[in-house]
Amino acid sequence: MRHLTIRNVSDELADRLEAEKRVRGRSLNQTVLDLLSQALGLDGVGRHSNGLKALAGTLSAAEVEELESALQLTREIDEELWR
Repeated sequence: MRHLTIRNVSDELADRLEAEKRVRGRSLNQTVLDLLSQALGLDGVGRHSNGLKALAGTLSAAEVEELESALQLTREIDEELWR
């Protein structure tokens, strides 16, 4: 691995990087690496993750059914609200 130093970072850029760091919940270093990798099209390197991968496929059939039932209410349109 190589180490790089970046100089003359504007206050605006530094502030945006800090904000992005908080959104991603990662270190500033990792955020910058992720953004650079993404911008340069390095597939599979530094991809942003929403952290849900570990949960994929962990629900039982009954839990999926319960979740789908709860979500059904969000899929219904209340005609009274749209008049």
